[in-house]
Order: sequence, then C-alpha cells, then structure tokens
Amino acid sequence: MPNRRKFVQTLAASAFASACGVVKAGEAAMKRPTTNRMPDEAEPHRRTWMAFGASEEVWGRKLIAEVQRNLAGIARAIADFEPVTMLVREEEHEIASELVGKKVELLVCAIDDLWMRDTGPVFVAQPGGGLAGVDFNFNGWGDKQEHTDDAQVAEFVTTKAGVTRIATDLVLEGGGIEVDGHGTAIITESCVLNDNRNPGKSKAQVEAELKRLLGLDKILWLPGIKDKDITDGHTDFYARFARPGVVVAGYDPDPQSYDHEVTRKHLDILRAATDARGRKLDVVTLEAPGTVRERYANDDFAAGYINFYVCNGAVIAPQFGDAKTDRAAQSKLAALFPGRKIVALDIDAIAAGGGGIHCTTQQEPRV
Repeated sequence: MPNRRKFVQTLAASAFASACGVVKAGEAAMKRPTTNRMPDEAEPHRRTWMAFGASEEVWGRKLIAEVQRNLAGIARAIADFEPVTMLVREEEHEIASELVGKKVELLVCAIDDLWMRDTGPVFVAQPGGGLAGVDFNFNGWGDKQEHTDDAQVAEFVTTKAGVTRIATDLVLEGGGIEVDGHGTAIITESCVLNDNRNPGKSKAQVEAELKRLLGLDKILWLPGIKDKDITDGHTDFYARFARPGVVVAGYDPDPQSYDHEVTRKHLDILRAATDARGRKLDVVTLEAPGTVRERYANDDFAAGYINFYVCNGAVIAPQFGDAKTDRAAQSKLAALFPGRKIVALDIDAIAAGGGGIHCTTQQEPRV
C-alpha cells in the first residue's frame, strides 16, 4: 500500500488575461507572456485526467474494491462539471465502465497505480497560444514503488491530448508544485531537492529550470519532511493557493505528531512571505478532523481537507464523518471559492492509502 501521507490541510483562482497582465486591448501584444506559464488550477479546464489504476498487489484485498468505487465517485463528481478522461488497464475496462458510467471517457493504457497528479504531465500555456505538457520523469517517488508503466503516462497523456511534450532532466511530481498562475510557486525542498530525485543539483539550478519550464518569477520553498511518506512531503499536503495572495495551509495541532513542528515552520514561512508581485500572503488554516470513520482508519490515513480539487464550477473535497470539522471545512472552501459548488465525498479507502482527491487528478487547462 502506498504510504502517501498523514496530513492536516488545504487552493486556487484567476483568469488568463489578468495573469498575463492584459488590462487594455491596445496593450495585449505588449503584455503577452514570453515564456510558458503554468495556469492556476482554478482557471478554466478543458478536462480532467485520472487513472483507474488501483491494483490488489499495491492496495491489498481489503481496500481494492472500495478504492475503485472511490475513484469512480470522484470521476463522476467531476464529470458533472467538465469532461473526464480516465486511463484503465484493458482487463479492467468492463468494471471501470460499470462504475464510472457514460459521462467518463475511458482510454486503455498500461498503468501501475492511480496517482495521476504525479504520473501525468504538468500542463503549461504556451506564449503563442495552445498547450504543452512537461514530463517530469516520474521515478516512483524516488524508486519506492514499481513504476515501469507509470513512467510512460506523461508521454501517453500528452500524445492523446494532442499537445507538445516538453522534456527536462528534473525528476519530480505534480503534487510537489503549487502555483498561483501569476508567477509564484510553493514547493517543498524535501521532495524536489531530494537526492532520490535530483542528486547533485543545487537549489539554484532546480529553481532556474522550474522558472524556465513553468513561467515562474518566485518560488517559496517550504522544508517539508523526508522519509515519513512515499512522496517525501508533497506541497499539496501542506499549502495550496486559494487565489493569488491567499494560501490555505495545514497545521497539525498534535504535539506528538511528526507533522506538528514542520507545519508550524511552514506557517511561519508563509506568513512572513510575499508573492512574485510583492503582496504579503493571507494565510488561512483548515483544522483536521478530530475523528474519522473506523472502517478504514489506520496510521497512514490521510485525515485532512487540503487535498481537494478545483474544477470548472466546483470544488471536490473530502469529508470524514466528523460533523464539526466537515462542516467547517466546507464553509471555508465556499468562502474561498465563491460561485463554485462544494461537493463533499467519502474517499476513505483512498485516504487509508495515504492520498486524497487532488492526488488522483490532473487538470488540462483550456487556453
């Protein structure tokens, strides 16, 4: 079972025109970006990519069927708001089709697991118009899990999406990158600067390449934490942009938790930070549930609200059966994303494997 993370947290908005600084029609050519740009997740999507990739070998007999139902539930929820394309092994096409229904497109592809956020390409808007996808050379989170097939997913998706595949020598995952679409990123050092991904590369070298690939002006580095989960501390377990200048961050109040001190450090860093445009960040925290439903509870259970997904017209978020914190999280998300429907799902089986909704998705922007 992938030990992805025990987390306590919570994302993103803006328009392409404002992100490019276009304020008057006559200034459009002058303001057109000269590099690729990774859009904010809350900008319009063409579709969402997912993978029906849970296997009994990785997830175990107890979880496999419910994980598949959880995946299908996420896909159906998103498909109410935008197209969803889901990769599936040929031998599981029938069961996937039964579970997801007719709204979700299925594409046969060899896959090892279900984490499309990490295996899929990171889409970027190109200066001349259109999209490209950056292939960040997925290596199983530092060779922690079999990934022969998943290492090919980014190329498969860019081909099917009909976009250019951008190569790089950096190794990282989409879950390790959080952007505001206006030139600012939040990234954890424990993941991207880890020798199991990018040995011998300095922070300056990594930063320069990420700025080139994603159109970034400023990277806010959080320390993260190594070796406590398979991801080595992805950003989307710790901090997310709700919109430019506003960050939703996780805090673990339990002094006995290994995440307690690191989340305190993250909050201190973010509260003292400014973004690429010089704005001091407004940092909002989400309280983790005090209890979760017992059926799938374990030490790796991802009991936090930060791993939600923003799609066209909605925020797809987890709920864990703690009435007080479920209600509070949904209320805060509604305030952070006005005009979007908050759709709360039981994804306990996926959470039991240490992951969440955001981990299972990858947006393809509409530009």
